[in-house]
Amino acid sequence: MTRIDSTTTLQPHKRRRWSLALLGCAAGVAALAPMGLAQAQSYPSKPVTLVVPFPPGGPTDQVARVLAQKLGEQMGQSVVVDNKPGANGNIGGALVSKAAADGYTVLYNTSSITLSPALYKNLSYDVQKDLAPVALTAVVPLALVVHPSIPANTVREFVEYAKANPDKLSYGSAGNGNVTHLAAYQFTQHQGIKATHVSYRGSAPADVDLVAGQIQFMTDTINSVMPFVNDKRLKLLAVTTAKRMSLYPAVPTLAETVMPGFEAGAWQGVMVPAKTPDAVVQRLNTEINKALQSDEVRAKLAVQGAEPLGSTPEEYRSYIGKELQRWAGVVKSTGITLD
Repeated sequence: MTRIDSTTTLQPHKRRRWSLALLGCAAGVAALAPMGLAQAQSYPSKPVTLVVPFPPGGPTDQVARVLAQKLGEQMGQSVVVDNKPGANGNIGGALVSKAAADGYTVLYNTSSITLSPALYKNLSYDVQKDLAPVALTAVVPLALVVHPSIPANTVREFVEYAKANPDKLSYGSAGNGNVTHLAAYQFTQHQGIKATHVSYRGSAPADVDLVAGQIQFMTDTINSVMPFVNDKRLKLLAVTTAKRMSLYPAVPTLAETVMPGFEAGAWQGVMVPAKTPDAVVQRLNTEINKALQSDEVRAKLAVQGAEPLGSTPEEYRSYIGKELQRWAGVVKSTGITLD
């Protein structure tokens, strides 16, 4: 092999072959840019499947369908929601991680995707290697709600009551290792509350038992408990976001009451198979951020208690990395494994 440096002298016929080779490389590189642009301009040329790894009608599905409808209108192709529930979102996550990397099978993920690596020892996909982030979309705040029979109207009153009644209260969650479980676990541990965790298959059955008084409190997604709060069947004591919700401006955050710096929410985003072309990722990102700025979408999300976010792919990648580290520590402290 000939080494090329500043002192090398090529024979005329060799010089010509190297020139032709370099010209060929340059032509190939030049051709790549228009190809990426063409992919972005022609995408999508057929319906896009948005995989939602949770049941129809749930808090994640509700937000995903609002976004899917708007994306379809903007891009001129249907965005079809395909519910693939199970295993805390991992069935849908695994499906998309193995799908064709062409932008036509997209994952609508939640914060559960950063919990699973700590909860499951044998995941069939790696969120950081097998999936590529597109954008953060929204966050559904968690709400600390209690049954009306509990003699407390503020967070501090509830903490005092719970500590005065150790092991007498139960709290529900949408499933072992779900963010609704881990947020409540952090709250009880931080406050020194001794209470029993009851795991349910989703928020709906947990909410039913909470309203019935079978369990006494919960940190559930606001759009799940909102109907019960509004008709006074549950008391809303606090939300878990960093700032107060515009929907309930009088309700304080846990951070400003008993847990300074605490923040948790059922955040959501969009991811695609890892090798999806950058041009397609950027097109999806642009359309998602545009949809989230729409007055129509923002109004529909507000009704559900969901706060629109938006981000670049790079910002979302960084956010996922931080959340993976954060929840790994929380899960370790609980001792939970789901394999």
